[in-house]
Amino acid sequence: MSAPAPYDGWFPDAPLDGTYGFDLPTLQAVAPVAAPDGFGARWQAWRAAAARIDADPVIVAQGERDGRSLSIVEHTGADGTRLRAWVAQPLDVPAEIALVHGHGYGGRDEPGFARVPDDAAVIFPVARGLGALNAGVGAPPVRDEHVIAGIEDPERFVLGLCARDLWLAADALLAITGPLPLAYVGESFGGGIGALALPWDDRYVAATLVVPSFGQYDERLAVPCLGSGEAMRRHVRAHPEAREVLRWFDASSAMLANRIPVRVEAALWDANVPPPGQFAIAHAVAQSAGALELAVLPAGHAEYPGRDGITRSAERAGLAHLARARRRESPSARRFEERGSSSSGPFGSGHRSSSGEPPGYPR
Repeated sequence: MSAPAPYDGWFPDAPLDGTYGFDLPTLQAVAPVAAPDGFGARWQAWRAAAARIDADPVIVAQGERDGRSLSIVEHTGADGTRLRAWVAQPLDVPAEIALVHGHGYGGRDEPGFARVPDDAAVIFPVARGLGALNAGVGAPPVRDEHVIAGIEDPERFVLGLCARDLWLAADALLAITGPLPLAYVGESFGGGIGALALPWDDRYVAATLVVPSFGQYDERLAVPCLGSGEAMRRHVRAHPEAREVLRWFDASSAMLANRIPVRVEAALWDANVPPPGQFAIAHAVAQSAGALELAVLPAGHAEYPGRDGITRSAERAGLAHLARARRRESPSARRFEERGSSSSGPFGSGHRSSSGEPPGYPR
């Protein structure tokens, strides 16, 4: 393997070049995939069907952690499967916002609060089949089997079901807290699943997608990787008809219908989620009716020099992004916007860009 600096020094034993030959200028040229005819109507129909389901949350365990109440909650998923999640609420202040916090492939073993505001009620849904709470429930627990489960039928494909489950997880949270504005945070698998679900749920005011998966299948299926995309690539190579099903589940296509401020943290190197797919999702946000905040990371799904500091900086920036979105949602801010406030940037209306780049980081 031959990789550009500094990655040749950071990842000398990597089995493949996680830049895939792209640098920042060429990644900025990767376009989102145009949605097929009927894409929006299909997702809107799934959303309408989910809205008719009673999430019926039941608390099955309770405790406290990090100054919050913490419960395990069981709720109904998109196809009636009962799923479990963690729900946390602040103890000392009233909850002012509700957060749905997705996870990466492999599920979640416990909650993490680095990206959760102090005044947020938060649900940590665990995708069907995965993690400590839902292993084997509603889908296979093994990643390479999970990612292609039900791919023969768009109605049963696991990625679609996981995205539709997020709507029910939000219902479960709001049934517990009462009506609050919603925000979303998701990383990798959770970033891609969130991108599929968010445009069809008008309760959300902001989102952060960290190294999001499932974007730009034309690029994703063209290259090997170390993540779930490799199992998908091999399956499509053996079953070419599956490519047509995936057109309904491209996160870059979905984000073209976005209407809210979205922060995308996209990596220049990522052997698990190829960077062109991540940037295609960001570019879809920039082309949508919403606003993009783009943070360019040196690498994703990998340890590298300075990673801890960059991660902490990104977490703080994500909280600041949400705080700005919440201010825009306030009545006074809405009146200000109605008087004609606007902004623009190189990727479209409302774009912001940021990065946490160590010395020697390639541009």
